[in-house]
Amino acid sequence: MLVLLPPSEGKADGGRGAPLKAEGLSLPDLADARAAVLDELVELCLADEDKAKGVLGLSEGLRGEVGKNAALRTAGTRPAGEIYTGVLYDALGLATLDAKAKRRAAQSLLVFSGLWGAVRTGDRIPSYRCSMGVKLPGLGALGTYWRGVMDPVMTDAAGTGLVLDLRSAAYAAAWKPKGEVAGRTATVRVLHSQIVDGVEKRSVVSHFNKATKGRIVRDLLLAGATPADPAELVDVLRGLGYVVECAAPAKAGKAWALDVVVEQIH
Repeated sequence: MLVLLPPSEGKADGGRGAPLKAEGLSLPDLADARAAVLDELVELCLADEDKAKGVLGLSEGLRGEVGKNAALRTAGTRPAGEIYTGVLYDALGLATLDAKAKRRAAQSLLVFSGLWGAVRTGDRIPSYRCSMGVKLPGLGALGTYWRGVMDPVMTDAAGTGLVLDLRSAAYAAAWKPKGEVAGRTATVRVLHSQIVDGVEKRSVVSHFNKATKGRIVRDLLLAGATPADPAELVDVLRGLGYVVECAAPAKAGKAWALDVVVEQIH
């Protein structure tokens, strides 16, 4: 099983770990593409703080993120699973998993990134600020840039098993499973169910959508679940107590769309 996650907008400090060793990151076939993004991002942030702030879409209060990017080559690093924070990662709680679940996480989770393309949670990276929606002056829109190099790498990483795609739209644009891989890919939408005046109403709520996705991944890792395809994933999630609604795609080579329905949001 391969689980695709979005990064978090906010990130923990890189700490005092050794500086980045790009050659040690997972998915080494992305090395040249990563180097190109890193070079341009660092040069942009070193050369013109105001321009970099605008390109990165930062508010005045986040101006300090420009300096963080300028120092990426010498900044301390820590595992990506510690760098990424926020609602989804709080609910996932990588640090509190048992040893077996941590090993499963290291093998099965891939976090997409505007700077790195994708990394595993054990890859040591510095804290940075560069979303997939950024348009760098030389490379252009990062979603488009990564889409041009990710397909063979991700198709290989997907192997022959289930792909659970929990990315947000901006990061999903960087790689879209095709053909046979798409047929064993499942996406998840979280719906909040409420009874209003005797009628059920459902809504998508972003914050709790992220939290529920984090809990789903945590529960799968703790259970040691290895569903081979989306149909098995549905059975596993129902066995874990989730209310899941879905239908097989009408055509082969299309991803399964799963709705996880929750009555309480937290």
